[in-house]
Amino acid sequence: MKSDIIDLYVSTVKNKMKIFAIVNQKGGVGKTTTAVNLSAALTELGKRVLLIDLDPQANTTSGLGMEAQQGMSLYPVLISEKAIEDQIQRTPYADLDIITSEIDLAGVEIELAALESPIHRVKETLEPMRSNESYDYAIIDCPPSVGILMTSALVAADGLIIPVQCEFYAMEGVTKIMDLVSKMEALNPSLSICGVIMTMYDARTRISQQVVADVREYLGNMVFETVIPRSVRISEAPSFGEPITKYDQWGIGSRNYRALAEEFVQRLEGVQAEA
Repeated sequence: MKSDIIDLYVSTVKNKMKIFAIVNQKGGVGKTTTAVNLSAALTELGKRVLLIDLDPQANTTSGLGMEAQQGMSLYPVLISEKAIEDQIQRTPYADLDIITSEIDLAGVEIELAALESPIHRVKETLEPMRSNESYDYAIIDCPPSVGILMTSALVAADGLIIPVQCEFYAMEGVTKIMDLVSKMEALNPSLSICGVIMTMYDARTRISQQVVADVREYLGNMVFETVIPRSVRISEAPSFGEPITKYDQWGIGSRNYRALAEEFVQRLEGVQAEA
C-alpha cells in the first residue's frame, strides 16, 4: 500500500543504505532468482548493491559465479568473530558486491540461540553499514524457512520484497507471509512491504491469469505491475553463474527484470519526490 511505501522512505531517509529482505517461507517461488536478477538490474540503473546470501544452500552465491568458501559468509560476523566489511567480495559485475553463503550458516541458529536477543543479531551486524556510502541498497536473500535467520532478517529490514509463484496454492502462501509480517510488527514497527512480485507467469494458462488477478484483488497496489515470466533462459542462467541480464541480455526475462528494477526504484524515489 502507498502508505507503507511512504513509511519506508521516511524511516530510511536519514540513512544512505536501505535494507530489503526477499522472503517467502515457501521454496521454489523464485526468491533467489529475484535476488540475483533484481540486484543486477538495479546496477544498470546506476544503483550500488550489496547482495547478502543468507541461505545455507548458497544458490545466490553460485548464481553470480561465486564460490562458497568456509569463513566467507555472514556466519563469523553473526558470532562476533569477524567484521562485516571483511566479508564483502566483488562480483564480476560492476557496482554489485556480495556476502556469500556457506554450509556453516545451517548451524548458526543453534549458536545464536545461546546469545542474548538472537533475533536482533542480523540488525546489529548490518547497522555499521547503514552510513556506508558505498551502497544504495542491501538485498538479503533469506532461507525458505521461518527460523532465526529469516526472522532476524525481517527485524533488520526496512522493506520486504515477496516473490509469489503463479500457482494454485499462491493465495495460501501469501496469507501465511502476511501473517508473519503482522507478527513481526512488535519487533520491527517500521517494517514495510515494498512489493509482491508475481513469478513464473505463463500467459497461456488460465491458472496464471487467475492467480495474478486474485492476488491483485487481495493486495491491490502492493503487487508490482511487472510480472516475471516462466522462462527457460531464466532457469538456465544460474548454471552459467550469470544474472539473466548478462546471460540473455535482450530476452524477455532481462526485459522484465529491468522493468521490475525501474518500478522498484520509482516506488522509492517517486515517494521521495512527493514527500
